[in-house]
Amino acid sequence: MRRQVVWLIALMFALVLSSAESVAQEKSEGKKLYLTYCSGCHGETGKGDGPAAKALPARPANHTDGAVMSQLSDKYLFDIITKGGASAKKSPVMPAWGNLKEKQVREIIEYIRGLASPPKNKAPETR
Repeated sequence: MRRQVVWLIALMFALVLSSAESVAQEKSEGKKLYLTYCSGCHGETGKGDGPAAKALPARPANHTDGAVMSQLSDKYLFDIITKGGASAKKSPVMPAWGNLKEKQVREIIEYIRGLASPPKNKAPETR
């Protein structure tokens, strides 16, 4: 009986570690995707200060501004990433990344949410 309890505890511990590793890997993927597709304009830290930002007619969004980012729903962010800025009545210079898979866009959104300070609360989404 005691041996079974030890095995059960070890199994539960292994499951917790593997799920934490999976979450960390997804965040890592979100960061890689963000650095590949977004940082040129939004900057590596998300402040809207990427190398291309100075040449743009409108400043890219600051993803670190929690007060603003908390007002944006995941659906809104998904749409603007996949359909481009013009689809949301924002700068048409923001490209549509419709070539990304849904999971990839969700990973980018999760990463962007982690850049915002203060982070998004769990209140109902407004946009």
